[in-house]
Amino acid sequence: MLILAPWAAIVAIWYAIHYSGVVNPVLVPTPHAVATRFVELAGQRLPMDVWMSTQRVFVGVALGITAAVPVGFVLGWYLSMRTFIEPLVNFFRALPPIALIPLVIVYFGVDETAKIVILFYASFFSGVIVMYEGIAQISPIYVRVARTLGATDGEIFRKVIVPLTVPHMLTALRVALGVAWATLVASELIAARRGLGSLIQEAAAFFQLDIIYVGIICIGFIALAMDLALRRVAKRLVAWQERIN
Repeated sequence: MLILAPWAAIVAIWYAIHYSGVVNPVLVPTPHAVATRFVELAGQRLPMDVWMSTQRVFVGVALGITAAVPVGFVLGWYLSMRTFIEPLVNFFRALPPIALIPLVIVYFGVDETAKIVILFYASFFSGVIVMYEGIAQISPIYVRVARTLGATDGEIFRKVIVPLTVPHMLTALRVALGVAWATLVASELIAARRGLGSLIQEAAAFFQLDIIYVGIICIGFIALAMDLALRRVAKRLVAWQERIN
């Protein structure tokens, strides 16, 4: 019941705002009106919109994290590389993906590739930051102890460095996934006919606020479901940490 309490509070506040008169009720559709619209869209275009957006986020994050993990590892493990490249990484990380849309259209057109590039950009730099910050905090004592016990470089990498890196990989993946969902609407500005971002933009053009709420809520719940799934996976993969603490 405690888990449901915050959601019930949000719904109650939502109703209170609608009926209070503080805000024009037309601008704040009621939760039951949004739920009705959700059911209506669920029998029409919503499943395809959810599928297209989820697919784009999955591909963009998969590519972004695949590139971010080795880059973040190098930056975190080698101080000289981090000192040299960190300002460049922070520069590009600070650039909002939506500002790059005109250039992405010029270089990649308006097809799926352009949308994936935007999501890749967002997830890559957020993943790199989390990855190298985590790696930089790993104590070198583990490596020294392994060498003292006679471990080879290959054994140190497989049995010491990789296990210590896994938690940071999973954290980077979670952060990148959140950033990618937050960037989804911007990526689907690029001539998207299907997707939750496209649904929201089309609804905004016709002032269909209930549909906008449906799109936003779908993005939030899908992102939450993915994050919860990753947290469960992470708990199993790094269970050894709890045993040694």
